[in-house]
Amino acid sequence: MEMPAPAPQAIAYIGIGGNLGDARHTVEQAIARLAALPQSRLLRTSSLYRTAPVDSSGDDYVNAVAQLATSLAPLDLLRALQQVELEHGRERPYRNAPRTLDLDVLLYGDLVVDSDALCVPHPRMAQRAFVLVPLLEIEPAIAIPGIGTGQDCLARISGQDITKL
Repeated sequence: MEMPAPAPQAIAYIGIGGNLGDARHTVEQAIARLAALPQSRLLRTSSLYRTAPVDSSGDDYVNAVAQLATSLAPLDLLRALQQVELEHGRERPYRNAPRTLDLDVLLYGDLVVDSDALCVPHPRMAQRAFVLVPLLEIEPAIAIPGIGTGQDCLARISGQDITKL
């Protein structure tokens, strides 16, 4: 009997952040949960960063970016991330509300997805220091489909404060 071929793996980048409760601890726990996702392997994580809320309110955020090799389809990966958010008490009372944990699919290989459920590349990733700085830390030569290189986007975020923890 032939063994089925393993599902192809994609490299996905996940944005991680939170600003309610012990945000640093929550982000660290979320990274550990990403390492345990089915059909996925955590390859790298950035340092943790502190940033002020953008288009939001509340305490400063703790942010990071993780790189995963995964054979989960993009929507299955999103569902798995949303489950991790729920495990950490994530609520969505209104757009950009303060949150215990936010996990975003930033990139999924060179795939471009534009659906009601998921947009990849993440629509505002090239405008947010809390995404771009940790992403470039782990992948300095990253290309963002339809946008350009991450390095080319740095000028857009030059006025945003971000501090490595």
